[in-house]
Amino acid sequence: MITAIVMIDAATDSIPEVAGAIADLDGVSEVYSTAGEVDLIAVVRVREFEQIAEVIAGHINKVPGVLETETHIAFRAYSRHDLESAFSIGFESAD
Repeated sequence: MITAIVMIDAATDSIPEVAGAIADLDGVSEVYSTAGEVDLIAVVRVREFEQIAEVIAGHINKVPGVLETETHIAFRAYSRHDLESAFSIGFESAD
């Protein structure tokens, strides 16, 4: 699975509508409204690298109200569970 995090600047008067339209797109798993430099953050999850361009350039960028996007491709996912497991290696046999 390939994950991309897309930072989205949207027209201020239509952020909820833009977020809803993006959330309805195939390949988009989550959309968050945010405070800070960007208005929305979308998480795109696809099976093949070529689909990233299709979802982002082909669909997200064409949603009315999207002004600009910046995309970050994730290399590896870390969760609290994964980190706790990594730091506890060897502890169960230390007793």
